[in-house]
Amino acid sequence: MTNDVEGLISVMEMGRPENHGLSSKSLLAFFTQINQLNLKLNSFILMQNGKATSTFYRDPYRPDILQLLFSLSKSFTSIGIGIACDEGLLDLRDNVISFFPDKLPPAISDNLAEMTIHHLLSMNAGHHDNIYRSVAEQMDWVKAYLAMEVEHKPGTYYRYSTHSTYMLSAILERVTGQKLTEYLMPRLFMPLGISSPSWETCPLGVVAGGMGLSIPTEGIAKFGQMLLNKGIFNGKRIVSEKYITLATSVQSDTARDEVRIDFSQGYGYQFFLCRDGCFMGNGGYGQLCFVSAKHQVVIAATSSFSSMKQLQTMLDLVYEHILLQIDTDILSEDGEQKSDLDQHLLKMANPFILALSEPSPIRLDDLRFSFMDNKQGLTELHFAASGNEFQFKLFFGEQSVKTYSFNFSTTNHSIDHFVKDLETHDQEVVTQACWIDSNQLSLTLIYIETPYVITYFVRFYDHKIELKCTHNVSFGFNAFELIGVQV
Repeated sequence: MTNDVEGLISVMEMGRPENHGLSSKSLLAFFTQINQLNLKLNSFILMQNGKATSTFYRDPYRPDILQLLFSLSKSFTSIGIGIACDEGLLDLRDNVISFFPDKLPPAISDNLAEMTIHHLLSMNAGHHDNIYRSVAEQMDWVKAYLAMEVEHKPGTYYRYSTHSTYMLSAILERVTGQKLTEYLMPRLFMPLGISSPSWETCPLGVVAGGMGLSIPTEGIAKFGQMLLNKGIFNGKRIVSEKYITLATSVQSDTARDEVRIDFSQGYGYQFFLCRDGCFMGNGGYGQLCFVSAKHQVVIAATSSFSSMKQLQTMLDLVYEHILLQIDTDILSEDGEQKSDLDQHLLKMANPFILALSEPSPIRLDDLRFSFMDNKQGLTELHFAASGNEFQFKLFFGEQSVKTYSFNFSTTNHSIDHFVKDLETHDQEVVTQACWIDSNQLSLTLIYIETPYVITYFVRFYDHKIELKCTHNVSFGFNAFELIGVQV
């Protein structure tokens, strides 16, 4: 573990749930349901009264690894705007067009002219439909955003908009002359002990704002604790209590067409309001920062959920087994309960335990296969083996080769250039190999900085292979099946 991570973890005090009104039995019921419902929870931190009373990491995810937050990034952008307002650099009533005189459309509608920072923060800028694709396809996102038709008077129509958050980042960069990440380093990230955040940018280099931030799970937990403390962390004022109050109060009505109860309670400034006075920031596939001031609880989680409906399912479990059980449990220092919880978490933490491989007569040493023209551009596949180790090489014409190392007796850790939210990045990948039967090989790639898991199935027959590629969640990567011929 790196020194940076040791410093980060040392700030988080550990505690026992029983000392904060919650039994290990209730936590066991929570995690048992998570497991039974097959909710792919990758990491989880429960903070009670400022202390981490339960932590969980599903192997091979680790505390020292950056985690992609997707739209949970929006909540961090909101705090950046709040800090800038506290410093007198911005006012929530500032008109959006005032910051971009060089990027305005030929004709400025009344609705566009009325749009303010407040409207961007509260997701009611006035667009009727989701404008994500229309903006993201352009090189200049600011210019594209300002060119969009604004059908509704700002403040009257809620429409969740990632690029409205991007505009907040672009505004802050215009005002400060710094990228959002640079601006937040001394003001937010360093005070929280987050020494190396990574944040993706638009094609012109402006920080994406509404997506693309990566920090460790502990950083999410401490961000939530700062929110719970009304803008203070470790005795240091990060952002004003006035802004936190505005950000976590209802600014927009989210009930229209929304069936998920904790998404329909209203929207603040880049935060969803939830039941019983709680609020949250969340991101695709189940990334979460959840705060309950009433219960003095913060929950940080990263996940590989197949849909955001599963996040609502997890929130239901949080209310049932954690929030509603605090101070109602009959508490005791029950060693057996704690042991049962620890054993359950240990089993949950090892979902990728290597399966017992069936014996196979197939030798993977220097096997080569070629493919007919295909949408993936895959031309050849090579195997090269040495003992339990082997390499799996994918050739995409003469320009690109993907090489993955596997070991039949353990997992391998390496670096791969693979997609995150907007861009491809060098990131850690964990690989696992197993013979499903004597003719079929399973090869799993776990990109532990994201929710993504890719699995290749290779079936050998008659000097050919059937190559099938699948993924656990949909992120624009297409599954495929190809036939290769041995050469």
